[in-house]
Amino acid sequence: MATIRKKLVIVGDGACGKTCLLFVFSKDEFPEFYAPTVFDNYVADIAVHGKLVELHLWDTAGQEAYDRLRPLSYPDTDVILMCFSIDCPDSLENIPEKWAPEVRHFCPNVPIVLVGNKKDLRHDENTKRELSKMKQSAC
Repeated sequence: MATIRKKLVIVGDGACGKTCLLFVFSKDEFPEFYAPTVFDNYVADIAVHGKLVELHLWDTAGQEAYDRLRPLSYPDTDVILMCFSIDCPDSLENIPEKWAPEVRHFCPNVPIVLVGNKKDLRHDENTKRELSKMKQSAC
């Protein structure tokens, strides 16, 4: 039986949890340290309805310094994960301001899944304190 290959690209602001999400999914462990991603790939073999799928996970850098490099990851994409961090309201605001227009430009017919990361921080006292300073609240 032939293996089905699909490509998933993950985008969003820097430090919003993109790499952790892919790392946990592909390696089943949580990274202990934050290291900004420039560009990284993972492969996860999964079964979907009894068929083997080789899922290529493309991790992208969210920092503005990589805005010109990131489009190199978009060709042949099958699905986009567009991420924001629940503990950072600006990252959600950047979805319609930055990420949706970029993805629609380079991947006009590709399905998009919106993902809110860092849900575990929503009730964290430090997060609440920082958000209150910005007159925000966690979702």
